[in-house]
Order: sequence, then C-alpha cells, then structure tokens
Amino acid sequence: MSENTTPASLWRARERTAAPAKSLSFVEGVAMIVGTNIGAGVLSIAYASSKAGFLPLLFWLALVGTLTTITMLYVAEATLRTRSHLQLSGLAARYVGRFGAWMMFASVCVNSVGALTAYMTGSGKLLHSLFGLSPAMGSLLFFIPAAGVLWLGLKAIGRGEKFISIGMVVMISVLVVATLLKETTQVRYLLDGDWRYMVPVFNVTAFCFAAQYIVPEMARGFADKPEKLPKAIIVGMALTFALLTAVPLSVIALNGLEQVSEVATISWGRALGEWAFFSANIFALCAMLTSYWGLGGSFLTNIFDKFRLGDDAQPLKRVGVLLIVAMPPFALAYSGMVSFVNALYFAGVFSGVILSIMPILILKGARRRGELTPRWQCSWSTHPLIQATIVLLYLASAVYAVLSALGYLPAGW
Repeated sequence: MSENTTPASLWRARERTAAPAKSLSFVEGVAMIVGTNIGAGVLSIAYASSKAGFLPLLFWLALVGTLTTITMLYVAEATLRTRSHLQLSGLAARYVGRFGAWMMFASVCVNSVGALTAYMTGSGKLLHSLFGLSPAMGSLLFFIPAAGVLWLGLKAIGRGEKFISIGMVVMISVLVVATLLKETTQVRYLLDGDWRYMVPVFNVTAFCFAAQYIVPEMARGFADKPEKLPKAIIVGMALTFALLTAVPLSVIALNGLEQVSEVATISWGRALGEWAFFSANIFALCAMLTSYWGLGGSFLTNIFDKFRLGDDAQPLKRVGVLLIVAMPPFALAYSGMVSFVNALYFAGVFSGVILSIMPILILKGARRRGELTPRWQCSWSTHPLIQATIVLLYLASAVYAVLSALGYLPAGW
C-alpha cells in the first residue's frame, strides 16, 4: 500500500491487517454473500410475483442485482479507505454525520428485524410441514442453532455459511434438473402474468439482494487481503442472481402462478414427490439459517459499533446484545401482526431507500476524508447518472408501497 517504512506507517499497516483469528478465506467470503442473500427472499419471490409473472421478476432480479452490487462496492471502497473496522452505521457517522448514522442504524434494525421475523415464521411453517410439529416448536428448534452460531462469532459464521451454502447449491441443482425433467413442467407458465403488478415485486427483490450490511463485516475478515473483498462481492452476487432466478423459474414452470405457496418450496416439493418435498424444504431451512447468521451477525456488530460497547467478544455483553437481536423477531413471528412475505416487503421498502442513498454519501465522504488510499477503487460505477438512477428507483418504489398500503394502488399478491 505504501513505500514508507516509518514506525508510524508500520503500526498503521499492522492495525489494518490485524485480526488473524477472524480471517476469512475467499470461498468463505463468497459464501457469506450467497448465504445472506439466499434466505427468506428466495422462498418468497415466486409468491410475490404470482400476479406479475416470471418475466417482470427476472427483469427486477437483473436490474436490482446490478445496482445492489454497485452500492456494495461503494461500501467496500469506503471500508478500504478507513483504518478502523466500522459497521455501516459507524461509516455513516464518520463520513455523513450523526443524522446519517441514525438513519443507517434504523435501516439495519428494520431490515434485520423484518428478515429475522420472516425466518422465525417460515421455519415454523416448514418444520410443521415436514414433521407435523407445531409452528412455535418448529421455530424454537430453528432458533437454537441460529442463535448458537451467532454467539460463536464471525469465523463460525463464515465456516457455517461455506459448508451449508455448498450444500444448498447442490440441492438446488438437483431440484432444478428434476423440475426440467418432470413431464408436467410447462415453459408457457413463465410467460403468464400481468406487468401492471410488477412494481410491488421490486421491493421483495430488493430485500433478496440487501447484503450491503455484511460488507463491513466481510472487510474485517479480509483485513489481511483487502484486494479480495470486491472480487468476493462480485462473485457472490453473480451466484446469488443465478440461484434467485433458478428457484422461481422452477416453481412457476412446475406449478403455474396460481399454485405457488407463500413459502415456495412447500408447493415445489409436493409437485415433484416426497423425496423432493423433504429436499426442497431442507434447502429452505438451510437458506433461512445462513441468512439468519449473515444478517443477525451484522445486526449484532452494528449494535456494538453504534453504542460503543467495545469488543464484541466480551461474553456478558455479547449475550445481552444477542438477546436484543434474537428475541423480538421470535415474539413478532407469533404476534399475528405480520405475514411472511409482508415482513420482507416492508423491510425491503424502508431499508432499500436508505441503502440507495447512504452508500453514495459514505463513498463521497470517504474519498474526501478517508485515511487510506486503496489499490482498488470504484470507477465507472460512480457516474452521477448511475447514482441518480439508483436513488430515484428506490424512492419511487417507496412511494408506491405507501400508496398501495393506503389502498390507492393495487397490491402485488
């Protein structure tokens, strides 16, 4: 990074590349992206597009995936320009100001609570379908390994994401091939739908790609090899797009739009047979688990960062913050206040607006006041036209969501 050999520069280099106990491999970093993204969202987007159809969904997957990757790279460059390891709210505080920091923290809270609530609800439904357990008991059984790995920390999350993500890719590949070979699969189902209902699908799709939160956490794991951070983001997002496309394509081609269940793997597995029913829903549980770890881990470290609680490895403080992260979603899941898809929809609306604006401001601030000059930097993706498109698209979707909730515009499902 620098040719200086002064004691101060050597100390700064050590500070930026420390934390070997938390070091992530490239595959673990990619798996964190895939594991965080492939969660409740992949299970809900087929149902969320049941009126619009597959083609509008594919359009949003391609566009939102590209724009989200760009904003993630903004965050990546900002982290590489910052000597200390800050979460998104910390980066916002340093480069945008106090208001920006609180808005970013609120976005982290809303997105994480919405997602973790959906995982609690979805896991209970899946275990009820698989084993006949009560939904509450199913959610409790899911909660134990979900919260347990969060307690163990970043390295455990990275390893868990890696092994389970590889297993998920294998399971999805088998199920997709089985769908294509099924005699009842109809490609014409992919052409059904109504483009007038495409706008609400955007917000659920935006949630599926909302992995900006874990970029600073990944940066901690890549502190000893920062040049691999942007590469891991791009590869992870490309794999995410492939999986997010394959699941609704298979579910809709097999069942048609009218037969898609709220948790897509339930109707998908039933249509393929008993073996596929168990395989698809085990995949769904794994998807929720890895996404729980990614978002839950980011939420936990954001709380430590925002309230300056010190080292997040302190046992008593970690238990206390873990309870704050894990218990409200469990309670909300059985409050009857929100459904599985609506939890993701409104989380996507709020966090999407914040995450469309804040990474742009953070990057601009980091380029003016950052302490380091990284070898890798964003180039063409920082063009003002691209940034304006990102902001306007997310603001328009938020306006639609509000008007839809008030009954002035049609709902998407």
